[in-house]
Amino acid sequence: MPWDLLIRDGSLVTPDGVRRADVAIEGEKIVEIGPALADRARASIDASGLHLFPGLIDPHVHFNEPGRTEWEGFATGSAALAAGGGACFFDMPLNSSPPTLDGESFDLKLAAAKANSCCDFALWGGLTPANLNHMEELAERGVIGFKAFMSSSGIDDFGRADDLTLLRAMEIAARLKLPVAVHAESEELTSRLTVEARAAGRRSAADYLATRPIIAEVDAIRRAIAFARETGCSLHIVHISSAAGAMEVQRGRIGAEFQITGETCPHYLALCDQDLHQLGAVAKCAPPLRNNAEVNKLWRQMLHHGGIDWVASDHSPAPLSMKQSDDFFAIWGGIAGVQSTLGILLSHGNASLEKIATLTAAAAADRFKLPGKGKIAVGADADLALVDVSQEYQLQRENLLDRHKLSPYIGRRLRGVVRRTMVRGNTVFLDGRRVGQFHGRLLRPGGGHD
Repeated sequence: MPWDLLIRDGSLVTPDGVRRADVAIEGEKIVEIGPALADRARASIDASGLHLFPGLIDPHVHFNEPGRTEWEGFATGSAALAAGGGACFFDMPLNSSPPTLDGESFDLKLAAAKANSCCDFALWGGLTPANLNHMEELAERGVIGFKAFMSSSGIDDFGRADDLTLLRAMEIAARLKLPVAVHAESEELTSRLTVEARAAGRRSAADYLATRPIIAEVDAIRRAIAFARETGCSLHIVHISSAAGAMEVQRGRIGAEFQITGETCPHYLALCDQDLHQLGAVAKCAPPLRNNAEVNKLWRQMLHHGGIDWVASDHSPAPLSMKQSDDFFAIWGGIAGVQSTLGILLSHGNASLEKIATLTAAAAADRFKLPGKGKIAVGADADLALVDVSQEYQLQRENLLDRHKLSPYIGRRLRGVVRRTMVRGNTVFLDGRRVGQFHGRLLRPGGGHD
């Protein structure tokens, strides 16, 4: 019987190495891999000169739907992900309105994602003082885990998880066998430093940086690990900005009977505090950008010493009006970079292609037990990014597919042009534009789907 599609003569990138091979696809799955497969497919793609990466998995995005589609939305957000080689994302419970804090809000977000996303997706549930009694119904609906802020979230309807809330929520999450992901910054340190700065009339980018020191991140990570040890809860630390933070994750694993993972973001690997001073609001985030020495240390920690399991964009867009103020504290903090993760990793540092495949796909698929995702293998979903890794380009605003196109990387030269992105064998991005009418589906923990 003929296959649906044969991708010929590409260089397959896997965590185990790079090799030339053909890939046969039937339905939504990879059914055969090998050199010079018989040309007995209904359609074929010549991938000579291109590398085939597993479709990227981005476990940390804010697509802000429902309720704040003027910030982003699943249609534009997923298109931008696909333009960067992505096939799957995990949407955070904020900044949608309502946030995903109970079964009803989950259902609203699920309907919006099914209707508008061109990529497969999972949904995080929220963890706040107001919704501990809704965690079970969120688990029943299929959340991938629960997200908490140890410092203020910046959104009024998504409250900070104080220590007692976090401890009690971890007890519940452990019983539900789902991970808790935390934004790890000390509220005690960051809030008081901010109050002092503003009372003194300090409003600059440098003043903002001074209110969110590395010790605030390290302190929060230590407390989160201590609570996880007490409860046996699986723990994930999001957007680690410092080598010291990654080292705490690595140390926390020693002797632990629970799983602990950490992620960093492209902006912590490609930008530093001087870029914040130069670029301004488009480069504001929390935790903030660190100095160049810290950037280099974070690369070394990620590639050689551990504590960083994958790279996620933490795409957190907002309209231009929210990025304009003389008071840097009042500017919305969030970097829009979902399209650029692969380009950043190919252009900065010295990660091998194999390591990049792990950092962008395989590690997250393994952590969240998604057996069909994150790999190029027989039986896996045909999620593929066809990339010309030798070609450089200058990122222009018109190349971006997210809603506001306020990327801090505009004007930078990056390596690796994504020619085609496929989700379960369906081409969703081709040569600069979203194509087709494919709609993604919900991924459940352990590999189930809707």
